[in-house]
Amino acid sequence: MIRRIGRAAAEGGRGAADGGKGAAEDGSAALELVILAPVLFALLGLVIAAGRISIAQGSVDAAARDAARQASISLTSAAAQAAGQASALTALRLDGLDCRPVVLINVSQFATTEPGEPAAVTATVKCAISLSDLALPGLPGSTILQARFTSPLDVYRSRGTGFPEVRAAIRLNPSKGAR
Repeated sequence: MIRRIGRAAAEGGRGAADGGKGAAEDGSAALELVILAPVLFALLGLVIAAGRISIAQGSVDAAARDAARQASISLTSAAAQAAGQASALTALRLDGLDCRPVVLINVSQFATTEPGEPAAVTATVKCAISLSDLALPGLPGSTILQARFTSPLDVYRSRGTGFPEVRAAIRLNPSKGAR
């Protein structure tokens, strides 16, 4: 017994099995690719932008935390300002974050709070990161990330104001002279 193969099946499977569309669907895959490619690239760009913002926010958070901690272990308010600034800038540089950060260290409680009372140092780090190289319509050219962290001062440590202390030299025996 010989089976008869229909003409449509012999020509590559077009016919009643696929709805009889035949040549009308030729090139539809290319058209779908042309329509979907920009959507897929935009989606990929958004994922990259979200990842970049997330990583940069983590770096800014870490810089604020490091700045506050370094400022809180300093002995004077001037040293706290310098240590906080240096720590934040170093942390951002080591993380590879390309921005011009603004680092604010609030050390007002160094001078206004007596030892034995709780006090803290607050560091705020702001950083503008660029997103313009992603070239996505509707995406801003840059975004500003900000982090704030507060670190307590040791309650029982003396707190300097940053002004040099004047110490009087007392000679117990003036006749011996200074060596």
